[in-house]
Amino acid sequence: QVQLVESGGGLVQPGGSLRLSCAASAVTFSMYDMRWYRQVPGKERELVAAISSAGGRTNYTDSVKGRFTISRDNVKNTVYLQMNSLKPEDTAVYYCNAVWLRQYWGQGTQVTVSS
Repeated sequence: QVQLVESGGGLVQPGGSLRLSCAASAVTFSMYDMRWYRQVPGKERELVAAISSAGGRTNYTDSVKGRFTISRDNVKNTVYLQMNSLKPEDTAVYYCNAVWLRQYWGQGTQVTVSS
């Protein structure tokens, strides 16, 4: 069983920045591909960014390319999502996801972009 705990969400003005963190309990954290998803009420959960287990490969949905950066620290068992130039349409609950043999989800952290 892997526990994922997200933090770093909050209220920010358009154009601002936030850094989300997701701390994992797994001792085998370095084996997991890690992803950030987001969801708004009434819509399906959307994959935002992904990073491979060793950190060598990253992918982003088109709407965040050039603004968001996913990274990981396999010593601290943590994955990050640096979000810059935030827009109101980035408002959502952001979820951390770990995948290796099976997948696990965090509880989510709210990000609100509003003036």
